[in-house]
Amino acid sequence: MLAVVSNRLPFSAERHHGELSLTRSPGGLVAALDPVLRRLGGVWVGWPGVPEEDVEAAGGLTMPPDDGVCYRPVPLSAREVSQYYGGFSNRTLWPLFHYFVGRTTFDSATWRAYERVNERFAVAVAEEARRGALVWVHDYHLLLVPYFLRRLVPQARLAFFLHIPFPAADVFRVLPWSRSLLRGMLASDLVGFQVPAYAQHFLTCAERLLGCEVDRAAGIVRSEGREVSVQVHPISVDTKAIEERARPAAPPLPQQERGLEVLGVDRLDYTKGLQERLLAVERFFERYPAYHGRVQFTQLLVPSRERVAEYSQLKREIDETVGRINGRFSEAGWAPIRYFVRSLPPEELVPLYRQADVALVTPLRDGMNLVAKEYVTAQLENDGVLILSEMAGAAEELQEALIVNPFDVDMVAEAVHRALSMPEDERRARMSALRDRVRAHDVHAWVNRFLEAAAAAARQARASTASPTDAVLRRLAPWLAQRPTVALFVDYDGTLTPLVARPQEARLAEATRQVLEQALRTPNVDVVVVSGRSVADVRDMVGVSGLTYVGNHGFEIEGPGISYRYPGTERFLAALASAATELEALAIEGAWVEHKGVTLTYHLRAVPRALRERAGTTRSRDGRRWTGTRGTPSCTWWCAGTGSSGRRACGPCTSGTTPPMRTRFARCQGSGGPSVSRR
Repeated sequence: MLAVVSNRLPFSAERHHGELSLTRSPGGLVAALDPVLRRLGGVWVGWPGVPEEDVEAAGGLTMPPDDGVCYRPVPLSAREVSQYYGGFSNRTLWPLFHYFVGRTTFDSATWRAYERVNERFAVAVAEEARRGALVWVHDYHLLLVPYFLRRLVPQARLAFFLHIPFPAADVFRVLPWSRSLLRGMLASDLVGFQVPAYAQHFLTCAERLLGCEVDRAAGIVRSEGREVSVQVHPISVDTKAIEERARPAAPPLPQQERGLEVLGVDRLDYTKGLQERLLAVERFFERYPAYHGRVQFTQLLVPSRERVAEYSQLKREIDETVGRINGRFSEAGWAPIRYFVRSLPPEELVPLYRQADVALVTPLRDGMNLVAKEYVTAQLENDGVLILSEMAGAAEELQEALIVNPFDVDMVAEAVHRALSMPEDERRARMSALRDRVRAHDVHAWVNRFLEAAAAAARQARASTASPTDAVLRRLAPWLAQRPTVALFVDYDGTLTPLVARPQEARLAEATRQVLEQALRTPNVDVVVVSGRSVADVRDMVGVSGLTYVGNHGFEIEGPGISYRYPGTERFLAALASAATELEALAIEGAWVEHKGVTLTYHLRAVPRALRERAGTTRSRDGRRWTGTRGTPSCTWWCAGTGSSGRRACGPCTSGTTPPMRTRFARCQGSGGPSVSRR
């Protein structure tokens, strides 16, 4: 079974006489996924496109009948649509991922709405997808869905594909919630991107922002004990459908018998470089007046987010620029720019592609840009020329196009001139190569390749669960190889040996002792055993000569070339002995005092639960108080002063540890002397 999860269901909702009806979206992705969903048996989870209040006012919304595909709507209120979709998705993620940091808004309220909606999508998927289903999550609206779904269904097979760019680490880290989004995506088995640069940016972010282990050559991120595959799968178009729509159109007349046409097709958005493109067209007509009356630039602008103030402002600016250029260059019967603001169905759009001599596709940043591939596919005579922005993902594949920097107005103007004057044999050679490549990697091939990769990544993730030790070894190996000497610090209790009820029972295994001896013989490796025990005790327990031993948490150090005792500890030995006597006199069952020379430990771990309250809050004979919390053993400073009346409690432990615990204090910050620690 396949579960597709996207922001929108593959329908557009329309209101007729107070009722809502659904019209199927004509996109190539929908056409490619439908047969796969029907073949595998599937569910498509998404928002129906209208707020929940409108659905209720219309008396509900009827989904299409289940003909092999189940459609599960995720209801969103008008406020959620505003905050999750219009807010965080399109005013935070969209501009940031396209490198428009100055247009990015940061709002914790929209972030919380984004979290809530993503969790709701995950719940809907968990309810609909059968056990063992492959879940394919799409795009920037749903970056957290894998995270929530992984926690609902830990063994789910999850794949994610990002249709827009993924920014470089220094841009992505601007986002206050960048690490949460990374964790969301890394809950997948496979994370797919349009081009290698986006995948590399993601790997860098995982490494730098989360500290994940990254294998760039293999495209693997090791996160939370799982291996996540990071791959490149450039999306494409339905070439067969486009060619079928292009054939009924009349073939273009030879250039010498007609005017020349340059075509731009874009959704209204600041990422599309529309103003820069118009300025380049103006520069072309400035430099090449011989083309006046012979060349016309047609711009088809598809309305988008018309209620958003900044998009309305962008639309006004484009209108004004078109009017200014036409007013400057127009002649009787000819205007340099034809400007249409409308959405055309594929049956009308594809003939425009076929008739155009040049396609001007110059976004300032784009994940892929399918207009470029649609234009190439519609060129049945192989005689058009594609001018393509190097900032579009499509430029990675379509290298036979004229590649330009969309910010360079002069460069784009010169590319238009070159395209219009290009010899026929060069035009055909370039376009033929482009069409062959797009046809070989159409959207159906993309879907099949991605699903195969997702299934393989899910199998690999389950077969390669790494232990923490393996991860540490992989991380340390390259680091150690670059350093001439290494110091290895290890604890005794709980590290070299398991934790036990009484310290004398913590015996070192022979295999562990052999490892320490081998490390000791390794050149340029210094091994140090650090312990709260006395240095003599830990040295005897380990029994390997030649190591460095640190006892009493640093009060004592012995090893090759070093013998250290904290100066002045002799002054406090009598006070410690008196404290030990008082503690032993408390006679609490299970409690005992361990003498360690310059420190001592009062052990409470074995105190019966019924006596914990008494053991946890007890007064000594001179009125000083030991502190505890609801009967749970804790710790306190016991500082030695100059006499019995000078001893004082410096304050309770704030480490927040709970049994079994090993709270250690090397010396009191108040007096500088030794201490009593409670365990």
